[in-house]
Amino acid sequence: MATTDEDFVQVATTADLDGEDQALVTTRGQAIALFRHEGEFYAVDNRCPHMGFPLAQGTVDDGVLTCHWHHARFELGCGSTFDPFADDLPTFPTEVRGEEIWVDPHPKRDDPPRERWLGRLEDGLENDLRLVLAKSVIGLDDADINYELPLERIATFGARYRDDGWGRGLTTMGAMANLLPALEPEDRRRALYTGAVSVANDASGHPPRFVQDPLSGDDHDPERLERWFRDCIEVRDRQGAERVLGTAIAHLPNERVVSMLVGAATDHRYLDTGHTVDFLNKAVETLNHVGWERADDLLPALVPQLASAERSEERSSWRQPVDLAALLSESFERLPARIGAGEREEWTPTERFDETLLSEDPREIVATLDEAIEAGASAADLADRVGVAAGVRIAQFGTGNEVRDWNTVHHTYTYANAVCGLARRTGGEECYKAVYDGAINVYLDRFLNTPPTPIPEPREVETDPETLLGDLLETFDEEGEVNRAGRFVADYLDSGGDPEELTRTLGGALLREDANFHTLQNVEAAFEQAERTGEKRLHLIATARYLAAHTPTRREREQTFTIATRLHRGEKLHESA
Repeated sequence: MATTDEDFVQVATTADLDGEDQALVTTRGQAIALFRHEGEFYAVDNRCPHMGFPLAQGTVDDGVLTCHWHHARFELGCGSTFDPFADDLPTFPTEVRGEEIWVDPHPKRDDPPRERWLGRLEDGLENDLRLVLAKSVIGLDDADINYELPLERIATFGARYRDDGWGRGLTTMGAMANLLPALEPEDRRRALYTGAVSVANDASGHPPRFVQDPLSGDDHDPERLERWFRDCIEVRDRQGAERVLGTAIAHLPNERVVSMLVGAATDHRYLDTGHTVDFLNKAVETLNHVGWERADDLLPALVPQLASAERSEERSSWRQPVDLAALLSESFERLPARIGAGEREEWTPTERFDETLLSEDPREIVATLDEAIEAGASAADLADRVGVAAGVRIAQFGTGNEVRDWNTVHHTYTYANAVCGLARRTGGEECYKAVYDGAINVYLDRFLNTPPTPIPEPREVETDPETLLGDLLETFDEEGEVNRAGRFVADYLDSGGDPEELTRTLGGALLREDANFHTLQNVEAAFEQAERTGEKRLHLIATARYLAAHTPTRREREQTFTIATRLHRGEKLHESA
């Protein structure tokens, strides 16, 4: 039996290490690696903090303990690691009393869990280390740290350490934050981990972004600042635009700043196949999570994308065989008058409104939007209907098309979702222009519904809803089960299944995959659209089909997350531990 003396426990005698320089001892359930090195005795946690390999099987040389599994190195005396991919090693106070070796098996850390895991989160972001990011997210959640704090750290890192500014990584992080309420608790950890991995990967290998100072002075005319900003974006002057935007953030209300950004994003048509407006919306939504006091950190990161984006009026598809850009320019000349004509009371779409948005006549589509605005339709009203039309394109996407064609209808869908979000924050002339752009892209996507895949009709099913969810998950384990996935969602909802349980299931299915940027975007947009428009059946069928078209994957991210979870629980990853 071990002999106790206050916090210390006798674990061995010096004779136990005769002929050996290391030993494994266990006390109070704690496995301890004991080392004799240069005449001194040291005790450390036997589990390597990287992946749990038994350090009693490691090697000590010149005061450095090396794990044999992945060659992580630790300073034997204090446990500090030489390698960012590993964590610091817990060490135990050790005393030699005569021939007895005593150890205090309660490692004491100076840093509380909050600071320790935030520090490791920074390490994982800086060095693009998935396992470290997974451990950090799990550790912070286990310490009851609200998601806004790690989200703020991740977003700030992504904005500062990527010279190209706001990109796919930060957009993914914003999307994952939006998904959190719809997910199971364990999947919320997966979502934050997925966002952190995306930001770290997006920044890896890029130079940092050097922030431009705002213009000096305190007396700035808001309308002039808006003109300056849009003029700088027009001529692709990134530095000038950043300085003006920084000035606007410092002096104008948040809503005015968002309006200025949307204005610059809609001076040209459907920038960068919709990504620019989607990125802008995700920046705004991220600030809703982390607080608008971070606007000067995050919003200027949008400028590189705004200044460099491809303008769709420069593409042949927007000019031939119908000059769509000219068609919109003509309509926009009277847009201010149309907005002023409507009484802005509650607007109800006509019976043919949605049908027209899906028609093959762009002139009729534009005319129908013109009439709706004159009748009092808000930008948010119209954005919702365009979002539904874009959802139909995905729900009816023909599987005879190339797989990459999914991206075309997807871009329109996430663009429409972004316009819905922005129109609820700032509904000015610029948001109406964005609505028209979305509607024209729904028109351009029409051939991807030729012939249209029928949206599953309601029918009586004998299978219980829980079984249908299991069947749905199985479709994501097989390639190409697009139509079956849509059918299972329809049957589930039509048989009285809980839409919230369905979204939790779809969210979990998404996060177990190595889902690409577009798939992550698509599911998040569908959840937003289903909640916002009430068209749950349509949007959830659409995203289930899209998810099925892009699964299964190798699920490497899930493997790393599972390893981190098991390590956090103290489980052994290898037989010899």
